[in-house]
Amino acid sequence: MKKLLGIDLGGTTVKFAILTEAGDILKKWTIQTNVEQEGQHIVPDIIQSIKECLQQEDLTAEDFVGIGMGSPGSVDIHNGTVIGAYNLNWRTLQPVKAQIEQATGIPCYVDNDANVAALGEQWQGAGDGSANVVFITLGTGVGGGIVSEGKLIHGVGAAGEIGHMNVDPNGYLCTCGNVGCLETVASATGIVRLAQDMAQTYKESSSLHTWITNGQEVTAKLIFDKAKEGDLFAQTIVDKFSFYLGYSCGNIANILHPETIVIGGGVSAAGDILLQGVQKYFEKAAFLQVRETTKLKLAQLGNDAGVIGAASLVHQFTI
Repeated sequence: MKKLLGIDLGGTTVKFAILTEAGDILKKWTIQTNVEQEGQHIVPDIIQSIKECLQQEDLTAEDFVGIGMGSPGSVDIHNGTVIGAYNLNWRTLQPVKAQIEQATGIPCYVDNDANVAALGEQWQGAGDGSANVVFITLGTGVGGGIVSEGKLIHGVGAAGEIGHMNVDPNGYLCTCGNVGCLETVASATGIVRLAQDMAQTYKESSSLHTWITNGQEVTAKLIFDKAKEGDLFAQTIVDKFSFYLGYSCGNIANILHPETIVIGGGVSAAGDILLQGVQKYFEKAAFLQVRETTKLKLAQLGNDAGVIGAASLVHQFTI
């Protein structure tokens, strides 16, 4: 039986997995990402780790259909190059595909890490194998990936930048240089920004409000936890967050009509309180037929989404 190899490249660690063609994980391992000296050690370290694993498992290049890798930065999927992955110190063009193929003899395919995570959830996670899935990841920023009719959507190159949908033309300045992007209000940093701003005019009793006005550190987890405990101020913040994300999901669904919108990333750990809030505003924004058929779900794969999705890249390019 031929195998797939998935690589999830991050700024702190590189995750690897060997999978069956059906998507079952056979082996997982991790190495540290060495970003020193403009990240020049990253690809050689990946190659060395693959070779060591193949030797340990008594496997050869002929045992694999291919290698898939998800990477931060701007990825040229046709040439397998990466540029602008600043958390990796990759400021110049990196010929990732060519280097890995030359060293291992295994075909290699590279895509953006958010797209790869979307593939993972679509294939083996909350997407349940549906051909039409949108994945939204809520972390420090907001990322996304779109699988439509079984294929990742790239457009001319940057399709799926859900975090940079404009949700408030008079809103906060985004790191991208625009004003009012979704990630300024629906990310881990965005919900904290909402809390700090709303605290300036909130007058009622609230333990979260007291926490903020005392200058103590506020996190997305704290806000959601307080909302679950019944803190009215925290619930007001979560409702505002849900408004922005829910309306965005409704607009995305009206255009793409996916079977499932999967919400993942660190913020999604809030669970049902997040999903229910987003669902409320999604239903107000979505077209009737869309509202009745598109489901909102929380991501299921956690840290495995990247390696599973990376492995499924092989199918995207070879089927």
